[in-house]
Amino acid sequence: MTALTLSTTAAPGLEADAIVVGVAKDSGSQSGDLVVAPGAEAVVEAYDGKLADVLGTLGASGAEGEVTKLPAPSGFKAPLVLAVGLGPRPEKDSGYDAEALRRAAGAAARALAGTEKAGFALPVADAAAAAAVGEGALLGAYSFDAYKENGKDAGARNGKAPLGEAVLLGGASDDKAFKAAVERATALSEELNRARDLINIPPNDLNPAAFAAVAEEAAKEHGLKVQVLDEKALAEGGYGGILGVGSGSASAPRLVKLSYTSPKAKKHLALVGKGITYDSGGISLKPAGHNETMKCDMSGAAAVFAAVVAAARLGLEINVTGWLALAENMPSGSATRPGDVLRMYSGKTVEVLNTDAEGRLVLADALWAASQENPDAIIDVATLTGAMVLALGSRTFGIMANDDAFRSAIHEAAEEVGEEAWPMPLPEHLRKGMDSPTADLANMGERMGGGLVAGLFLREFVGEGITWAHLDIAGPAFNEGAPFGYTPKGGTGSAVRTLVRLAELATAGDLA
Repeated sequence: MTALTLSTTAAPGLEADAIVVGVAKDSGSQSGDLVVAPGAEAVVEAYDGKLADVLGTLGASGAEGEVTKLPAPSGFKAPLVLAVGLGPRPEKDSGYDAEALRRAAGAAARALAGTEKAGFALPVADAAAAAAVGEGALLGAYSFDAYKENGKDAGARNGKAPLGEAVLLGGASDDKAFKAAVERATALSEELNRARDLINIPPNDLNPAAFAAVAEEAAKEHGLKVQVLDEKALAEGGYGGILGVGSGSASAPRLVKLSYTSPKAKKHLALVGKGITYDSGGISLKPAGHNETMKCDMSGAAAVFAAVVAAARLGLEINVTGWLALAENMPSGSATRPGDVLRMYSGKTVEVLNTDAEGRLVLADALWAASQENPDAIIDVATLTGAMVLALGSRTFGIMANDDAFRSAIHEAAEEVGEEAWPMPLPEHLRKGMDSPTADLANMGERMGGGLVAGLFLREFVGEGITWAHLDIAGPAFNEGAPFGYTPKGGTGSAVRTLVRLAELATAGDLA
C-alpha cells in the first residue's frame, strides 16, 4: 500500500526517485504557452527559470494527464523530474480545481510504478488541495495483480510494484488542517482501494459467503457490529427476493448488516448495496459477450462496505449502517424461472418476468430491512441497469430519489468529490407498466426508460416517510478501457467518496 506523507523539505533536497511538478497551458496567452503550476518554484529556479521552455521543446502541451519525464538538474537528490499536465490554467487567483489536482496526481503515480518514493510539488496552497493531491496519488498508485505470477508478493503493475511513498511538498507538516487532510485522504483511499480489490477478485474466490467473511474480518479490525444472515436465517425471516435470486447457485446467498455507531451521533444513515457476486442472468441467460465482467455486479455492496469502514476510521459523529445483499445469479434446476412469484420480505409479491432483473429483487429485501430501523435517510447503490449506461455513458452514475432536495444534495456532494453524476426523474406514468395480473407487481415494466422503471420498483420497498435515494452506478463501476487520471482498469470504487461525503455532511447537519 502506498504511503502518504507531508514534508517541508525543498524539492532539490528531498531524497527520492522523482519530483512531480504540474504544468498547464496558459489560455490567456496568444501562443498558449506552458506555465509551471505553483508549488514547483524551487524546481523552476534550478532550471534557470526555463523549465517551461524545456518541457515545450520535449513536446509537452499541458494537456490533462500528459506525463513528460526529464533528468533532474544538478544539485537535486532525486534523479528525475516528472511533469504532469493539469489542463488549462485557471483564471488568476481562482486556484486549480481539486479534481484537476486529483487526476494529475493520479496520472503521475501511475507513471511512477516501480519507484520507491516521489515528491509531489503540486499546488497545495491549503489543506483541501493537499487532500486532493493525496487522494489522487493513492488512488492512482492502485494496482491489482494478485493473480499474476509477478504480482503475488508486491501487487506489481506489469512487473513493477506500485509507488511506495508519495510525499506532499509545500504542506505544513505541523499544521493540524494539513495533517487531518492527509489522514482523511489515507483512510478514504485505502478503503476505496479495498472496494476495488473486492470488485476485481474473480467470482470463484468471492462468492456471498466469502464476501460476508471479509465484512466480519473488517468488523473485528475496526470495532463494527456485524450480523450475517445465511440461507437458513433468510428463509426463516421471509427474505424471498434474496433467496429467489440465489436459488440457482451452489453458493448460498447472504444478507450482511454492518453497523458503525458513534456516541455523539444525532443522525442515522442507512446504505444498501447490491452484491451479486456473479451475474449470469439466471434462466434469462445473458448473451455471449455480456458475461465476462459480471464479477463487478457486486460493486454497490463493495461501495457500501468501504463507506461504512471509512466512516469508522474517520470517527464521524453519525450512525452508519450498511446492508450488503449478496447472492450469485446462476441457472440450474433449482433457479427461479420467468413466471415465478416471490414473496418479498415486505410481504409484497413479485412476478419475475426476467431473472436478469435480479438486482432490484435483492435490494428490495434489504431496503425493507433497512426501513425497519427508521433511519433519517436510505441510499442504495447498485450496478442496476444497462439502460443507465445508455443514458449517461460509462463515467456517470444516475441519481433518483423520493425527495428533490435530497437528490440535489447528493448531486452536489458527488460533484464536490469529483464523481460524475446526474439527477434522474421517477416518472409516475412508468409505474403502471409493472402491474401484474398475478402478483402485487412485476420486476419488469416498460422497456424504454428501463433505469427509471428500476428506480420506481425500488421505491415500492422503502418505508413510508423515509427519505431515500438510488444511485445506479452501472456505467462507472467497472472501467473496461485504459486507465485515466486516478481511475484504473477494472473496478473503480465508484460512489464510495460520495457516500462518505454525504455522511460527513449529515454529521454537520448540512444534508437536506
